[in-house]
Amino acid sequence: MTVLILAAEHDFSADRMIAALEHRAVPVARVDTAWFPQHTTIDARLDNGRWVGTLVTSGRTIDLQDVRSVWYRNPSAFDFPAALSATERHWAMSESKLGVGGVLTALPVLWINHPARNADAAYKPVQLAVAARCGLTVADTLVTNTAAAVHRFAASGATVTKAFGAAAIIESGGRKTTLTHLLDAADLADLRGVEVSAHQFQRWIPKASEARLIVVGDQIFTAAIHAGSAAGYLDWRSDYGALHYERIDPPCDVVAGALEYCIEFGLLYGAFDFVIRPDGAWVFLECNATGQYGWIEDAINAPITDTIADLLAKGAA
Repeated sequence: MTVLILAAEHDFSADRMIAALEHRAVPVARVDTAWFPQHTTIDARLDNGRWVGTLVTSGRTIDLQDVRSVWYRNPSAFDFPAALSATERHWAMSESKLGVGGVLTALPVLWINHPARNADAAYKPVQLAVAARCGLTVADTLVTNTAAAVHRFAASGATVTKAFGAAAIIESGGRKTTLTHLLDAADLADLRGVEVSAHQFQRWIPKASEARLIVVGDQIFTAAIHAGSAAGYLDWRSDYGALHYERIDPPCDVVAGALEYCIEFGLLYGAFDFVIRPDGAWVFLECNATGQYGWIEDAINAPITDTIADLLAKGAA
């Protein structure tokens, strides 16, 4: 029985997972969906309510009935021949997503995590509501596209704005990271453009430190993140070189809330971000169901890869 890893072609964590599974003598196959259709073919038929057949990639044949578990690790988008027109490309993308994606996501095996569960958990407003129901403290948050609402919210205290989704954008031929921004007087004096989209505004929370809490099944691994610069204090993603890490044990109520959160969303894996206030209270910011963990694993010497590998090796049983 094979573990199927769906990951981008260049992914260090996927490389490490393959090594961990091979060490356990567990057969493993890696596929990037970007290889379809130019370097991968699918041949599947429905048999008594289950899809059977093969996925063939790079000369290797993967029997769909032989898959024991799937690690969904942010694979790349399907890649089509350059000769396709924009209309043809759009059509092919939709059909491939629904066809290939439909067959794979129908496999009745253990998923970490199933793409549908990841999709449900991607909505930040839903995350905040679920986290609050699970007993976690959440930041005061406003979702709006009106300047008047922003002014009302900001009048009650320091306010930051942050993206709902992708952490990066492509602009002027380059990649730019979208970071947390603390609103100042100049921002509030000119809110032109706020009306063209929904925006997220949150109350700024003073920090003693931050924390990345990783849930794998019923296991918890937590790193305190200490910023060594002003930029890192506002958003630690802005200055990795100034960070240092410490393996810590989170409060019991935070552990219970994080595990309940994962149960509610149907997640076996989640990367939670918290602010730890100067008074020691933990405030939930977000949970990325496919969040990175490799650098945290190394920094605090936590067996995250091995824990995921054990679950994948065990499979649905």
